[in-house]
Amino acid sequence: MWKFTGLLLFVLCIQSAVAQRPNFVIIMADDLDSKQLSCYGGKNIQTRNIDALAKQGMKFNRLIASEAMCVPTRASLFTGLYPMRHGSFQNHKRVDRNDLKSICHYLGDLGYTVALTGKDHSTKPESVFPFKIIEGFEKNCVANTDDYSLDGISAFMKEQQAKPFCLFIMSTNPHMPWTMGDPSEFDADKLVLPPHWVDSRDVRSDFTRYLAEIRRLDNQVGEVMTLLDETGRKENTVFIFLGEQGPQFPGGKWNLWENGQYSSMIVRWPGKVKAASESQAICQYEDIMPTLVAMAGGKPIPGLDGKSFSSVLAGKKNMHRDYAYGIHNNTPEGPPYPIRSIRDNRYKFIRNLDPSLLYHNKFMMDTVRQKNYWTTWLRLSETSAQAKQLTDRIMIRPAVELYDLQTDPYELNNLAGTPAYQKISDKLQLKLTEWMNLQGDAGAGTDRKY
Repeated sequence: MWKFTGLLLFVLCIQSAVAQRPNFVIIMADDLDSKQLSCYGGKNIQTRNIDALAKQGMKFNRLIASEAMCVPTRASLFTGLYPMRHGSFQNHKRVDRNDLKSICHYLGDLGYTVALTGKDHSTKPESVFPFKIIEGFEKNCVANTDDYSLDGISAFMKEQQAKPFCLFIMSTNPHMPWTMGDPSEFDADKLVLPPHWVDSRDVRSDFTRYLAEIRRLDNQVGEVMTLLDETGRKENTVFIFLGEQGPQFPGGKWNLWENGQYSSMIVRWPGKVKAASESQAICQYEDIMPTLVAMAGGKPIPGLDGKSFSSVLAGKKNMHRDYAYGIHNNTPEGPPYPIRSIRDNRYKFIRNLDPSLLYHNKFMMDTVRQKNYWTTWLRLSETSAQAKQLTDRIMIRPAVELYDLQTDPYELNNLAGTPAYQKISDKLQLKLTEWMNLQGDAGAGTDRKY
């Protein structure tokens, strides 16, 4: 009798612990310029739903992608490892280690069902990423449509009545080809362009189409928030919005300037995370999976590059990392062009490992298509000194770059070589080299490994 009673109490305790564990719903953008979000200071579009989420949770102002490309960023999100360690250190290069574990395993061991709908670029090999795949969101980021339905998500949530779940909703907005939404909502002449862009009619036209897809993304966030309300899941669900990496415009994606690495993150956890709060703590995508595990009651996982920032969410700490790191290998998006970066709370240091090369990316710098905005940039640079400076900045780069992100957020004034900043430059370069060594990063040679 006592044995039976003890067993019953044990089972009830386990069931109670599972019931208290939060669900997780993570919705992720695709190539988002996070500074366009109005809650992040954007002037071109009012992202009403994402802004509403920020009022209900904590907005992180220093989430940094370690590689400004879709596949590596997502692999880091799922594994808690930097690109060199999970093997997906070039775009469209899948994780090459079958012995790795991902969030599917770590949360699965805690009793969670881990599912994914939408863009599925980092779900192979299946032994590393055994997601439960749900129909609903478009998988192909270069499709001409982003048709989606919440029916599959709603059905999945209903199935998980006795078991906690973690659901990744991977949107394809605002990834090119920018065919969705209504660009006429935006007046091209009145748009506020980033100061590192050459101002042209073509780029303004493309920007309206890009913003139209941000509108689509914002609507998706709103619909998922409504679904959580309607299904009664809001109070026991941690809802997270992620911006991925920067936009497919020159100086953004496929670079290690802030417009490429900078990302957004908003975390809502009713009763646990203070509403309308902000954090300046430096975090990277590698930190998110360990944080979810900690929030689910799991123990720290040894051997990861990421570490939990749950104490920041709880308001117990203001800082998380001293530095955020970056890696870029240009293959197969163009000829090899290896870059590494490090930033602290104020300064960004970049090493272009082979500055004798010209930077080129086939998706952004195609001169065959005459209507491509890059062609316009080149043409304007023939007569405008400013346009030439901004265009040359993309193609011709020095060995070392140093920027004061506080006074120069768009990194237009390179301080490298300035005596007053030499100690800062030397310190960051040393830390970057230490990180590369720890990662087993051989530098320029990795850009030829594909």
